Amino acid sequence: MTNTANVFNALHLAQEQIADLETQLLKRKLRATTTPCDIKALVDERELKAFCSNDYLGLANHPELIKALAEGGERYGVGSGASHLISGHSIAHELLEKQLASFQKLHIPDARALFFSTGYLANLTAITALARLAPQGSTSIYSAKLNHASLIDGVRLAAAQSKASVILFDHKQVDTLAELLRADTNSLKIIVIDGVFSMDGDVAPTKKLLDLAEQYDALLLVDDAHGFGVLGKHGHGILEQENICSDRIIYVGTLGKAAGVSGAFVCAQRTFIEWLIQKGRPFIYSTATPPAIAHTLSKSLEIIDGDEGSKRRAQLNNLIGIWQDEMHFSQWEKVPSCTAIQPVILGSNANALLAAKLLDEAGYWIPAIRPPTVPQGSARLRITFSANHSEADVRQLIATLNAIEKQIIDKAAHE
Repeated sequence: MTNTANVFNALHLAQEQIADLETQLLKRKLRATTTPCDIKALVDERELKAFCSNDYLGLANHPELIKALAEGGERYGVGSGASHLISGHSIAHELLEKQLASFQKLHIPDARALFFSTGYLANLTAITALARLAPQGSTSIYSAKLNHASLIDGVRLAAAQSKASVILFDHKQVDTLAELLRADTNSLKIIVIDGVFSMDGDVAPTKKLLDLAEQYDALLLVDDAHGFGVLGKHGHGILEQENICSDRIIYVGTLGKAAGVSGAFVCAQRTFIEWLIQKGRPFIYSTATPPAIAHTLSKSLEIIDGDEGSKRRAQLNNLIGIWQDEMHFSQWEKVPSCTAIQPVILGSNANALLAAKLLDEAGYWIPAIRPPTVPQGSARLRITFSANHSEADVRQLIATLNAIEKQIIDKAAHE
C-alpha cells in the first residue's frame, strides 16, 4: 500500500508541476515531421518554411550523404554491438577520427580526435575526465554563464565527482576573468566556453581566453557546436577563423549541425585524448555509434573541406548579410550576429508564443524559445539560416516578420 501511495503521489506532483509550466507559458510540445530535414517541412500535414534547424550548410538531406549511409549500412551493418573498448570500435570510426584530427592539425599540436554519439556525451566526458587530472578539491572550472546545458551539466557533474570549484563568468568581461584566475591557487584550472553561443549567436573571444590560459596555466575547452563546418575558410571552425594554435585547447565539435548527420568529437593533444579513453566514464560505458554513421560523416567532411563546402558557406554568409542589412524592427530587438543564428528578442513568453503562432499560420516554422533555455524576460524567436535558403526566402521572411510585429504591437495597443 505504501509503495502504491508513493507512486500516485509522484504522479500527482508531476501533474501539478506540468500544469504550472502551462500557466507560466513554459510547457514544451513535440511536433513530428514526415519529411527529411530541409528548408521545407511537412508538419501536421502542412508544408512550412523552416528557419529553425541547425542544418546550416543544408547537408542533412544531401544525396551524396544518403548514398554514403546506404553504402555504410551495406558494408558495416546497422549497429556497433558494444562500446568502443569492447568490440564496437570500427575502422569507419578510426578513419573518421583521423579526418577530424586533420581538420585541427594546424591549431592543436599532435592532435588526436575521439568520436562520440552526441555533443552532450562529448562534453560530459571531456569535462569530468579532465577535472580528475588533479587530486580532489584542487581543480577550478571557470564556466561562462550562458554556456550550453551540456557544458553546465558537465561542470556540475565534475564538481560532484572531483570536488572541483566552479566559478561562473561573463564571457564579455574578460578582464574580470583575468582577476579571478590571478587569485586562483588550485593546481588545475579549466576554462569552459561555447565557441558560438547558441541562443545569442555571438562568437566567444577565443584568442583573449587562450591568452589568459597561457598566462595562468589553464586548459581552454571550447565547444564549437555551432562553428564547426561554417567558421573558417575551410569550415574547420573557430580555431581556424581565429588562427590560433595551442596544446592547451580541448576542442569539441558537433556533427549533427553543419555536418548534417549525427554525433560529436573531442580533439586535443593526444595525451589528453588517451586520458579520456582511460578515464572518461560516459565514453567507456556507452555503446559505439553505428559505423555506418561514421562512414557517412567521412563523406560530409569531404564536402565541408572541398569546393562545395566553400560555396555553401559563401551562400550562407550572403543570406546573413541580407538579413543584417534589410531586417529592421520598430520595437523588437534584433541581436547582431555574424553566424547563421539570428535571434529576435520579444521579451515576454506570451509575445514570443503569439509571434510563433502567427508565423506558423503564415507558413513558417520558427518556435518560441523561452526560459530556462534563455534568461527570464528574454523570450525570443531563434531564426537560423541554411545554405539551402534563397535570397527570396530571406526577404519573404523579413516582410512576414515586419507584418507580424505590427500586428502584435497594434493588438497590445488596443488591449
